Amino acid sequence: MGGTDVTDGWDWRRPGSDPTPAGPPAGAPPVGPPTAPHGAGAGTTSPWWSDALADPWRDPYAPAAVVIPTAPAGAGPEPVTDPDAPGRPKLRQLLLIPLITALLAGSLGGALGYAFAVRGGAGGGVTLGARPAEAPGLAQRRPDSLAGVAEKVLPSVVTVRVAGLGGVSEGSGFIVSADGHVITNDHVVSGGTGKATVVLNDGSTAPATVVGQDPESDIAVIKVNRTGLRPIEFGDSDALAVGDPVLAIGSPLSLANTVTAGIVSALDRTMQAGEPGGPVRYYAAIQTDAAVNHGNSGGPLVDSAGRVIGVNSTIKSLVAEGQEAGNIGLAFAIPINQAKRITQEIIGTGKARRTVIGAQVGGTGSATGGAGVRLATVEPSGPAAGAGLRSGDVILRLNGRPMTEPTDLIALVRKFAPGSVVTVEYRRGSTRQNTSVTLAADAK
Repeated sequence: MGGTDVTDGWDWRRPGSDPTPAGPPAGAPPVGPPTAPHGAGAGTTSPWWSDALADPWRDPYAPAAVVIPTAPAGAGPEPVTDPDAPGRPKLRQLLLIPLITALLAGSLGGALGYAFAVRGGAGGGVTLGARPAEAPGLAQRRPDSLAGVAEKVLPSVVTVRVAGLGGVSEGSGFIVSADGHVITNDHVVSGGTGKATVVLNDGSTAPATVVGQDPESDIAVIKVNRTGLRPIEFGDSDALAVGDPVLAIGSPLSLANTVTAGIVSALDRTMQAGEPGGPVRYYAAIQTDAAVNHGNSGGPLVDSAGRVIGVNSTIKSLVAEGQEAGNIGLAFAIPINQAKRITQEIIGTGKARRTVIGAQVGGTGSATGGAGVRLATVEPSGPAAGAGLRSGDVILRLNGRPMTEPTDLIALVRKFAPGSVVTVEYRRGSTRQNTSVTLAADAK
């Protein structure tokens, strides 16, 4: 520390010296300025410099004086910026503040909402329902699930509308060829003008014409004027078993693209149907409990693989004649093997052949004390005569199927194609016998 630093609080004058300023000793050389602008009076002798050279406590190597230059008159101190002083916010800071605020508010709101929902909200912390379990296999909508089958088949199903004298007849149908052939029921297009409108699965419409129809089998074929159609896949109706799952698809009561599920309730369910004044139709049908109503007629009955195995055609209902019938779980479909054969004949020749056994039935065999169907007449050159059957014989079984009503024999015979060979068990008098009959096509 230099002895001239007067800011450290030490007094470097000799002890007992007079504080009154005094001049330097005689003959002493001058030591710096004799006066300093110290205090209020300029030109007054500084007591700090009066005997500096004779001061025994003085550091001989220290300078004699420290002169601090005064600032020029009128010049102010250099401004100093305080780094901690608040400054004007920049644009980035102005944008970041509301963004961060919004993020924090959103996060807080989401957390509070989640906590509120988990704890039951206004329900006082009550949790409703059991803990969620893993979705069952059917909910995965695999291709072999009911939803997967419906998704596969629906693009091939159409709504058929035919204008006639009595108004518009509406039913269902399904596409069987890429060039637009559609299978439907004869009773859907009968009475029309030969023109139809088809509503496709996507809601678009297209004109169609009737290619041909077979009233007795209740099968008709129409042709849609549209390309790029998806035909349905055919199954085998002879391979069905009671209890097999099925889907019925169509437009019941004008509700297009309706899918209902059920099972095969029975096979070869023989029945007779028809409208007053119209043709009598015989069915050896597939019975199902899938919901079928008016408007489903002509739509497909499909198996669990999405293959068509029947044509939905008729229902039974507990209503009086003339009243509107509804589903009670008794619906019937034409086997697809029969419908496919008739469709191919209609497309190829414009009409279908009718399969016959060459005999007329006259009643049941109950008059003789047993079951079966009695043959009233046998055509001399027909299939039955060729197999050795005679008038009065009682047909007990056809291909193992018991005969109880005349409808049974007619319906089952028409299920087969001409040329098919069937086994017949019959009774002549008190004797039971078996024979093979080669069915033929009607001459008409």
